[in-house]
Amino acid sequence: MERESRARNLERLRTEPLDVLLLGGGINGAGTARDLALRAHAASHPLRIGLLERGRFASGASGRNSHLIHGGLRYLKYLQLNLVREALRERAVLLRIAPHLVRPLAFLLPFEHSLDRLRYAAGLSLYGLFARGSALGRHRMLPAPEALRIEPALGLAGLRGGAEFHDCTVDAVAMVLANLEDAATHGVAIANHCQALSWRRDHDGWIVDAEDHIGGRRFAIRARKLVDATGAWMRGAGLRLVRGSHLVYPRFLQGDHAVCWFDERGRILFFLPWGRERELTLVGTTEVDHDEGPDKVAMSHAEAAYLKGAVARVFPSAGVRPVGCFSALRPLVAARSGSASAASRRHHIGNTPQGVLQISGGKFTTYRLMSEQAADQVAAEIAPPLEGIHLTAAQPLPGSNPAAGDWIAGAIDHQMAQRLEDLLFVAGCSGYERPWSRPDLEELALAMGARLGWDNRRMEDEITRIEQQICRPEPVP
Repeated sequence: MERESRARNLERLRTEPLDVLLLGGGINGAGTARDLALRAHAASHPLRIGLLERGRFASGASGRNSHLIHGGLRYLKYLQLNLVREALRERAVLLRIAPHLVRPLAFLLPFEHSLDRLRYAAGLSLYGLFARGSALGRHRMLPAPEALRIEPALGLAGLRGGAEFHDCTVDAVAMVLANLEDAATHGVAIANHCQALSWRRDHDGWIVDAEDHIGGRRFAIRARKLVDATGAWMRGAGLRLVRGSHLVYPRFLQGDHAVCWFDERGRILFFLPWGRERELTLVGTTEVDHDEGPDKVAMSHAEAAYLKGAVARVFPSAGVRPVGCFSALRPLVAARSGSASAASRRHHIGNTPQGVLQISGGKFTTYRLMSEQAADQVAAEIAPPLEGIHLTAAQPLPGSNPAAGDWIAGAIDHQMAQRLEDLLFVAGCSGYERPWSRPDLEELALAMGARLGWDNRRMEDEITRIEQQICRPEPVP
C-alpha cells in the first residue's frame, strides 16, 4: 500500500467495473479481500476486487480489542464447546502463518476459593485437550506462594492459589494491515477514508455511490457482488451491539505473565502487558449493551469505576492512574435476552434478501476461517472455479514495511496514512498509550502536514478531530 496507490485505487474504483466490492477495512473485510485475491492469483482467474473503508483501517472492534488470540476459556462455562475448539484450531493456524504478529503469552489465573482449584483444573484440562497436544495446551496448578512468586504485585486478600496456562497476544492493527498489504499486492484496489453512501441494484449487479472524504469527491462504483463487512455499521442485520472498554495504565504488573481474574459474577478480566516495550498494563474488558448508534461509543462512568475497582482489588498496591482508554462495539449475532457476557460469539455469513453478503458476529481469533467461508460463498456465486481453493491456512502473512527510523514517513509511504488519526491509531497504538496535549498534537500535525501539503486550516481541523477521538479516563473516586 504505497503512498501513490490510494490515488490510483480511487481511479480504478471510479472507472473499472468490479467483480467484488467489499465494504469495511477491519479484519473481516481485509481477510476476505486477501483470501479472494490469493485464490484468483493461484488459479490465474481474473477477479477485479475493491475494498472501501469509511475511516481509518481497523477503526472499529478490530483495532480496539484486548489484542489477544485465544480460545476463549470463559466460553467453556457457557458450554460453547464448538466455539472454543474452533478458536483454538485457528490460534494454531495464526501462530504458523504470522509468528511476527502472534506470540505466545503465559497467563496466571489466581483464585480465592479452594473449590476453584477443581473447576479451573477441569476447565484447563479440556482447554488443553481442544488444543490437540500443542505446547500451549499445558497448564499447571500452583499453590499461593508460587502464584505470588510469578506475580508479586497480586494483592487478593483470600488468595488460595493459581493456575498457569498459555494463549497468545497479537498486534491487532498490524494483523489487519498485513492482510490488506497482501490483498493489495495481489491486485485489490483499497481506499481508506472513502465511504459507500448508498447502493442499488441494476441488471449488471450493483451501483454504489461513494465519497472520498479526503478529496471531497463523489463517484459511482459498479460491482457484480457486494460484501458488507462493516461490523457495527452493518445495515439491517439485527445485531446485538455490546460495548467493550479498556483502561491503559503505566505498568503495574511485576512479572512477565498476563493475569486473568474472574469476578464474583463470573466475568473475566485481563491485566495484560502492553505497549511496544511492555511498559504499560491494559485492563479490560467490560461488556455492556450499547443502545446508541455505532458512531457514539465512549466508556461510561460505571465502566470506568468497574475497571478501576478491579485494579484496586487485585493489585491494591498498584498506586497508578490510567493514562488512556478505548471502547469499541462487538456486533454479536445473538438475542438481546440474557447477559452480554454470556451472548454467543458465533458468526453468520449469508446474503440479505437483496443479495448483499454480510459477515457478522464471530471473534478476531477466527477471522481467517470466517474470511474463507465468505470467500467460498462469493466464489460459488460469481467465480465457481475458485470455490474450493483454500490457501490462507498455509500462506504466511507479510511483515510490515515501515520507513527505517521514521514513523511518520512509514505511515504515509507504506500504510496509506491520510489523517492524524492514521498516525496515532493505525501506525501504532500511541493514541491510547499516553495523555496527549494540544502542543504534542500540533507538533505531529506539523510533521505530517509538511509531507502531505496541509495548510494551517487543515492542520487545525486534524487536531480538533483527533482531540474528539482521544479517550481521557474519567476520574472515579
